[in-house]
Amino acid sequence: MEKVIATDAAQNVIEQLQQQHGELIFIHSEGCCDGTSPICMTAGDFYLGSRDEQIGTVSGVPYYMHTSNFPYWQHLQIVIDVVDGIGNSFSLESKMDQSFVIRAAKIE
Repeated sequence: MEKVIATDAAQNVIEQLQQQHGELIFIHSEGCCDGTSPICMTAGDFYLGSRDEQIGTVSGVPYYMHTSNFPYWQHLQIVIDVVDGIGNSFSLESKMDQSFVIRAAKIE
């Protein structure tokens, strides 16, 4: 079972963003403003720290999480979905009036 997957709708948005921006990365945010959300950025626009680890790939895009957060998510599969409206203004899809969200599924 893959650790990170995306719904069909999210995959479509990711593909559009790849066509517009080229190489992308996802950062698993535990931020104060939008809570836990996947932030999509162009590769090179985010400084990955020494404790940011790639935990999966979705639609060819690496997904990073800080190691301090992994214990909370170790028994869950991260499912990236997309909804209408702007939630995380730092993420690329916000320019399309959409927001990536996490829907978790328990790993059996």
